Amino acid sequence: MRGIKAGGLAVAGIVTVATLVTVLVESEKGHTDGGLLDGGPASTTPYSGPLRVPHKEYDEDSQRATEAESGAAGLALECEGDIHSGGFGGNWSKGDGGSTPAEGLEAYFDIEQPGVPRSGYRVERDDGDRVLFSYDVGGRTKVAVIVAKDQPNRPGWGPETTASCDPAEFPESFTDDQGYEVWTDARGRRLPVTTISSSQGSEHCDWQSAHFLELGHGAKRVLYARDPEGVLSGLLTAPYDGDAALPDGARDTGYRHGEWELWLTADKKKAYVRTPDGVEAWPAVKKGMGCD
Repeated sequence: MRGIKAGGLAVAGIVTVATLVTVLVESEKGHTDGGLLDGGPASTTPYSGPLRVPHKEYDEDSQRATEAESGAAGLALECEGDIHSGGFGGNWSKGDGGSTPAEGLEAYFDIEQPGVPRSGYRVERDDGDRVLFSYDVGGRTKVAVIVAKDQPNRPGWGPETTASCDPAEFPESFTDDQGYEVWTDARGRRLPVTTISSSQGSEHCDWQSAHFLELGHGAKRVLYARDPEGVLSGLLTAPYDGDAALPDGARDTGYRHGEWELWLTADKKKAYVRTPDGVEAWPAVKKGMGCD
């Protein structure tokens, strides 16, 4: 869906060959962009909306807040689902901003360290004092970065508004490299990480023998854990059971990750993970669980 473009949230490319060449040449002055700008030709459905819209900040973690804080960049996205992240650029000092739009895009990665791909961008649109860069997958924009020049407390070129789709909409090569465990539905479609995701326990916490499964997002989020070695002792609502039976009423969610199948009961107190070897019962994690 593309923000407001053709009925949804999106980005694609209005850009002349001359503009793209200019930006690429500028990016080569004194440094190499390392593949940052190699996103290929412009989209057949270019974003034609505004590059600047009023934005509002909310002191909350909600979809409303994400959409509002992403500003015009959010309108340029073409997500399958909701915007995953978005924001308005902060302040920076002289020397942090770039001298060209391409360097402004690099400043975005240097200043904000976002969890999005760091190559494959192209110019979507150039309005002179603002330039929209997009990262597309299958011809649809999944990351939008609008850089602006010499804004208050932001000398030089740098990020004004940014937005990205759910990581599950990025290429599998990227999500695998970043350690995302993306689940699929019964039809094999990749599910948003805000719907379901899993990950190995942190080595920093000495939890690498454990595995976590997260369902939902925000206030509806529930976290479950696989703990065969008992490293999460005292942090779980019930013991982990590696040789469980599916209880009456358990239903197949259709969610899959490799050979894992997720089954749930109505109370959702445990996640039942069916494997080729049997069924495991992953208990919910206590609220506020964490490690130093």
